[in-house]
Amino acid sequence: MKLKTKKTLSVPGFKAGGMACGIKKNGKPDLALIVSDTPAAAAGLFTTNRVVSPTVTVTKQHIQSAKSVRAIVANSGNANACTGTEGEKTCRDMVALTAQQLGVAGKEVLVASTGVIGVKLPLAPVEKGLPQLAGALSPKGWGDAAKAILTTDLVTKTACVEYDGVTVGGIAKGSGMIHPNMATMLAFVATDANIGKADLKAALKAANEHTFNRINVDGDTSTNDMVLVLANGQAGNAPVKKGTPAFQDFVEALTAVCRSLAFAIVKDGEGATKFVTVSVQGAKTEKDALTVSRAVADSKLVQTALFGEDPNWGRIIAAVGYAGVPVKPEKIDIAFNGTPLVKNGAPVANLSTTALRKQMKAKDLSIDIGLGMGKASAETYTCDLSYDYVRINAEYTT
Repeated sequence: MKLKTKKTLSVPGFKAGGMACGIKKNGKPDLALIVSDTPAAAAGLFTTNRVVSPTVTVTKQHIQSAKSVRAIVANSGNANACTGTEGEKTCRDMVALTAQQLGVAGKEVLVASTGVIGVKLPLAPVEKGLPQLAGALSPKGWGDAAKAILTTDLVTKTACVEYDGVTVGGIAKGSGMIHPNMATMLAFVATDANIGKADLKAALKAANEHTFNRINVDGDTSTNDMVLVLANGQAGNAPVKKGTPAFQDFVEALTAVCRSLAFAIVKDGEGATKFVTVSVQGAKTEKDALTVSRAVADSKLVQTALFGEDPNWGRIIAAVGYAGVPVKPEKIDIAFNGTPLVKNGAPVANLSTTALRKQMKAKDLSIDIGLGMGKASAETYTCDLSYDYVRINAEYTT
């Protein structure tokens, strides 16, 4: 299979759009709509937070109960979370308004919200804006939809690939409250592949495990987050079935899109200046490697040292030690961007601190950790933690 990256996001049989309907007081886009021309299979993964927005509950219900789905409606600027029965009603009203506007059944509409928690979502701007938005949908409207789901993001996030006549593309938002407890952002992916509901869910779980479920910005898991995939079958390919080469090809394409979006989220982390890959080798199991990698990626002391361009490997080895995985300190190796810092649990002799500090100025950094306990490995992806992160979140609602 040859995977080709598309510069412009468009997926046959899908239209999208975004607009400013008035939820945000600054006049920025805040309402997005994605519609399949024909019924589509749907799959989703959701936040593991036990406090959730009704958008999570309703969307889960619709994916489970509906044979097919036609649309995703999403707003930014308000999470519609923790607002009681009124918030639940607003969520269902938003679905009903969208279904009515598109002439489809309510359960064929998935819904998402993002923004401030604990503030009532005004329905009037949505009700007023939906007719205009539905009338302006376009196969090329994905960029507008991507803008309309942003909160503290600085850039839109889109990705699209093609292979063997099949297209997979999507958009995402995420900048803060990012942690690998699926899901910690909003991501909407569409494909014209012919694949059934169960197989689509299996493909999404496989793609997610090595992409969205491996990223971290600040260790917080939000109340609203989800990744959704719609497949309308318009590519006309033979049905994709789990366990076949065609399934592996589809998973590879879906993973490529999810990875691109996931990396874009980390690079756009609130106040982030560096993209960091934390790679662990030599673990007894992949689970052990992943646990250690996540502990290092989520360490605030490691993240702040990276922002300060300080090669303080003591913080890294400390995180390895408290990760909860059996390790032998005398076997641990650590390197920054390929430069060894620690060998067999001790500092490398005659290390040039000046040269290392120069490497630390790079925008892309790697932390490579060897445990010497086995042959398993895993990677996670994180960013540094800067002054701007504190400023942004200190002033989020004020």
